Amino acid sequence: MPRFSARNAIILVNVGVILLLLSHLKYHLWDKDSERAASSLFTDIYGDEEDGYGGGKAKDRDAILGLDGVRSDNEFRSKEGKTLQVNGITSTSSEVLENKGKKKRTTAVVVASQASENATWIGEAFPTWEQNIYRVDDPDAPLTVPKNKGRESMVYLTYIIDNYDKLPDNVLFIHPNRYQWHNDDPDYDGLPMLRHFQLPFLEEQGYVNIRCAWSLGCPAEIKPLAEEGEHREAVHAGGDYKRAFQTLFPDKEVPKEVGVSCCAQFAATKEKIKERKKEEYVKYREWLINTELADSISGRILEYSWHMVFGKEPVHCPSAKECYCKVFGLCNLTCNSPDSCEGRYILPPYATLPRGWPFVGWKGEPRRRFGSEE
Repeated sequence: MPRFSARNAIILVNVGVILLLLSHLKYHLWDKDSERAASSLFTDIYGDEEDGYGGGKAKDRDAILGLDGVRSDNEFRSKEGKTLQVNGITSTSSEVLENKGKKKRTTAVVVASQASENATWIGEAFPTWEQNIYRVDDPDAPLTVPKNKGRESMVYLTYIIDNYDKLPDNVLFIHPNRYQWHNDDPDYDGLPMLRHFQLPFLEEQGYVNIRCAWSLGCPAEIKPLAEEGEHREAVHAGGDYKRAFQTLFPDKEVPKEVGVSCCAQFAATKEKIKERKKEEYVKYREWLINTELADSISGRILEYSWHMVFGKEPVHCPSAKECYCKVFGLCNLTCNSPDSCEGRYILPPYATLPRGWPFVGWKGEPRRRFGSEE
C-alpha cells in the first residue's frame, strides 16, 4: 500500500475546496431560487426594501434634502417609492404604471408655428407624444386658428377649446424651432430640454413652466399699477396689463407685481386645464380676437398670465436650483444666486441665433456644443 504523504493531503484538500466552490456557484447561478438568494446578499448593504426601490429609509437622500423625489440622474421617485425615468430615455412613468395594471397617461405637444418653420424634430424625438402642429398663417393647414392674432396664445387657446372634452392627460405648449434663444439649455436646444422634462412632476403639480432661468421675466417683469398707461418699450405690456387683467379676470384683484420666467412654453395636465370651464377659455380667445392692442402686447399679456390661469400666484419664480432639480431632474448644479445656475443659461446678445448654430458662433467662428443632445 503506497504511503500517504503530506503532498497528497494538500492535493485532497484543494480538490475539496474546488468542489465546494463549484457547488456554491451552482446554487447561485442555476438553482431556481438563485435570484432571490443572490439579492438577499445585498440587502444589508443597500438598506431595506420598505421605500420601494431598495434605497433604504436611512439613505433616503432625496427626502432629507427635500427634493420631492426628483433625482439628478433623470429619475423620479413617485410617492409609492418607485424609480421612474422619462421622455424616451428608458421607460416613461406612464409605461411603468401601465405595467402595474393602471391606465396609461397620454402626452401631447401643442406647437404654434408658421408655414416657414419646421417642427418635425419633435415627432422624431418623441414618437409616442401626440403631435398638434398649428400653422397660424395657413388657413388651409390641418390645424390652424380662427384669426392670426396674439401670437402663440391664439394657438394654445384654440387647442384647449377644440379639445376640451377629449384632452390628453399631459399637454406641453411649445414653440416650433429646436434652437431658440429662450430655450433653457446651454445651447438653446429644445431637444435635451424636453428630454429632461419631468412628466411625473408635472402630474403632481398640474402646471409647470418649462424654464428656470429668471432672465427674462423674474422676479417682477410687470408692475400693473405703477406702470399703468406707460409704453416705454414696444413689447412691454405693463402699460396695458391692468385693464386687460380686469377684463380677463374680473373676479381677481389686480396684482402689484407679475413675474414668471418667459417665454410662454409650459405644460399643464388635463385636470388642471379643466379646473376652468370651457367658456372661460372662449372668453380669453374672444378678447384676443377683438382687442385693438398690437399682437406684441396682447400676446405678452397672456404670456405673463398663463401661470395664473392655471392656479399659480402672480409672482411665480421658484429658485433656479429648486426649479432645475424638480422640472428637469438636474439636482447637482452649482447655483450661487436664486436666479441662475452655472453652465445652464446665458441671455444671448440677439434673439436670432446665427445660421449654423450650434456649430457656428455669434461671429461666424467654429463652435462646440456646451452640452449633450440627450
